[in-house]
Amino acid sequence: MDALELLRLNLLSPMVLAFALGVLARLLKSDLAFPEALYTALSIYLLFAIGFKGGVELSKTPVTTLLLPALATLGLGLLRPLSSYFLARRLLSLGRVDAGALAAHYGSVSAVTFLAALTFVQGVGHRPEGFLPTLVALLEVPGIVVALLLAKRGGGNLGEAFQEVLTGRSVVLLVGGLLIGALSGEVGMERVKPFFVDPFYGVLTLFLLDLGMVAASRFATLGQVGFRLVLYGTLLPLLHGAVGVYLGHLVGFSVGGATVLGAMAASASYIAAPAAVRIALPEANPSLYLAASLAVTFPFNLVLGIPIYHALAQGMGG
Repeated sequence: MDALELLRLNLLSPMVLAFALGVLARLLKSDLAFPEALYTALSIYLLFAIGFKGGVELSKTPVTTLLLPALATLGLGLLRPLSSYFLARRLLSLGRVDAGALAAHYGSVSAVTFLAALTFVQGVGHRPEGFLPTLVALLEVPGIVVALLLAKRGGGNLGEAFQEVLTGRSVVLLVGGLLIGALSGEVGMERVKPFFVDPFYGVLTLFLLDLGMVAASRFATLGQVGFRLVLYGTLLPLLHGAVGVYLGHLVGFSVGGATVLGAMAASASYIAAPAAVRIALPEANPSLYLAASLAVTFPFNLVLGIPIYHALAQGMGG
């Protein structure tokens, strides 16, 4: 299957098309809107299902198999906020606080981008490593903490922000789901499979429809902050994605696994990081970090980034 065919399949997937419909609906000023309670329910379902399925796979994975991928992921968790911070200072000429806020978003991870990458590689016939959701949980927190440490200069409460990250719903659901899946194993999975496996991609499609509307609502901000933020939101994911794919190749991942790790490294958080930044860096400009992560990097990865990381993984693994 060539690159153009992979790109066509990605663009015509229900998830990408649903995201595009959400963008179109907002641009046309449609009255389409998701109730806040539904958005919350969908995100809870997705995060728990990711963790649970990862835990089931973890129950079948020897610790020695997981050790190197875990170390590589922690390395990404340190490298990504540092590069994000210094690029924000150089390219965007931002102060420490706004640069740190951006670094927190690009140092953490987007669970939905992870899901989209997982769906893509499975759709083109790969079988990525089953413990990848464990790495999502590992990548979630360190990047935020490092970024806040970089930005911290007398304002906000770092301890409170750290607690917010660890007790936030994304970490609780991912880690809790992992533990439940690891303890209950395949037997437990068989009992809940009709709820957590079969409807999963339908729920993800609805979630992306809503995200499309949210992303479109940030387009106006992009016009205010300038083209350099668009460059930042596309070049940085390409750099991080290439490093992630390379590390995945180094630790022995399959092409599918290296692609997903690249997409994880290239993603930017818009659930855990905003909550932490609001507490630790209340003076940071939310228009910058939300517009960059949600209106630039997320759609870029969804449409172009994931096929690019797949091509890189194929080239390295080939």
